[in-house]
Amino acid sequence: MTMLEKPLHAAPSTSQTPGALAGIRVLDIATFVAAPFCGTILADFGAEVIKIEQPDGGDSLRRFGTATDCGDTLVWLSEARNKKTVTLDLRKPEGAELFRKLVAESDVVLENFRPGTLEKWGLGYDVLSAIRPGLVMLRISAYGQTGPKSSEPGFARIAHAFAGLSYLSGEADGPPVVPGSTSMADYVSGIWGAVGVLAALRERDHSGQGQVIDLGLYESVFRLLDELAPAYAKYGIVRNRMGADTVNVVPHSHYQTRSGEWVALACTSDKMWERLAAVMQQPALAVEYPTSDVRVRHRELINHIVNDWIGAHDLVEVLEKTRAGGVPCAQIYSIAEIVEDPQFLARGNLMQVDDPRAGELLLPAAVPRLSRTPPVFRHAGRALGADNGDVYQGLLGLSDEQLRSHAASGVI
Repeated sequence: MTMLEKPLHAAPSTSQTPGALAGIRVLDIATFVAAPFCGTILADFGAEVIKIEQPDGGDSLRRFGTATDCGDTLVWLSEARNKKTVTLDLRKPEGAELFRKLVAESDVVLENFRPGTLEKWGLGYDVLSAIRPGLVMLRISAYGQTGPKSSEPGFARIAHAFAGLSYLSGEADGPPVVPGSTSMADYVSGIWGAVGVLAALRERDHSGQGQVIDLGLYESVFRLLDELAPAYAKYGIVRNRMGADTVNVVPHSHYQTRSGEWVALACTSDKMWERLAAVMQQPALAVEYPTSDVRVRHRELINHIVNDWIGAHDLVEVLEKTRAGGVPCAQIYSIAEIVEDPQFLARGNLMQVDDPRAGELLLPAAVPRLSRTPPVFRHAGRALGADNGDVYQGLLGLSDEQLRSHAASGVI
C-alpha cells in the first residue's frame, strides 16, 4: 500500500471565511524560496499574492526538486500554493509599466534580486513608493543591501557557512556538514521576512507610510545562534562541533536503543536530570552530579551512563519509561514515521489534496493555527501564467487585444 492509498490524513480547510490578511495584495517578483516563502505564509493567511514570473520558463523553483507529470516539481506545488501566477518581463519597458500599474493597486512587493537590479530597471523603491506611498517592500539578498559583500551572490548553503552554522554542524573530529536542510536559510528568511512585512503593515496603519525591509540570508541564520557572539566577546569562547551534544547541558543528545532506533533526549535542567536518574533507577546520580556545571565537566561519563541505559532497552520501553517519569524523549523520525504518527494526524499537520494537474498530494499544513481566522488552503502551485487574464484584465482592465499583443511581444 502506498502512502496515497492510505486513509486521508487531514482534509485541508477550504472555508471561505476571510483570512487574517484578507484585503492585503502582495506582488511576489522573487525567485526560488526565501522571499517567495514569505509570500506563501501571507497567502496561507488570506492575502492575495500574485506571483510574477518571467514568461520564458518562469521561476527556477518549478524545476527544483522531485519532478511530477504536470511539469512542475513537488517543491513548486507545495511552496507556490495559494498564489495567483502571472507572467511579466520586468526588463522590458512595457513590462515595467504594467508592473508599476500593479504596484498602484498593491500593498507589498517581495523581491530577492541582487541589490541594484530593480533600480537598473527603473523599479527601485523610490519610484514605486512615489506611486504607492504606503508600499511595503521586502528585499532579501545574500548579504543585504549594504556592506562590502552586498553585490555578491549567495544561496542558503553560503548563508549557513557565513553565519557560523555550518562550522557547528557535524562530529567533533569530522568536517562541517549540512545542518539538516540545504534550504533552511531560505525558509528561515521567509519567516523573518513575514515578520517584517506584518510589522511594517501594522506601522502603516498609524502613519500611512510604507517602508523597506532589508534582510540578508546570513542574518536570518546568525540571529538564531543563541549565545555564540556574547560568549566569544566576553570569554573568548569559540564553540566547535559537538555532534549531537549541546554546549551547556548534559545529557542532551541522541542515543541508540537496543532495538536499533535512535532517540533524542533532553535534560535541560537539574530537575529533569533528577527525574531521569529516577527513571534509570540510579537516583544517586542526581546527588553525585547535581548541577549542569558538574555534569558538563563529566560529559563523557554522563553520556556513557545514559547511553548504556538506553542501549539496554527497546524503543517502546525507553519511550514508556521516560514518558512516565516526565523526561522529554522522542524517537528520531524519518518522514516514514511522521506520516504514520497520531500526533501529526491529530494536529492536522499533513493535508492530502487532489490537485487538478498533479493528482493527489500530501503537503505540510500551514502554521501557526489561529482560533478565529485559520490558514486556508485554496490550491497548490499553479501553471505558468494561469492567472494572466484574471489579473491583467480583472485588476488592470486590459482588453483581449492588449492581452494578446503583450503575449505576442513577450511582455507577458
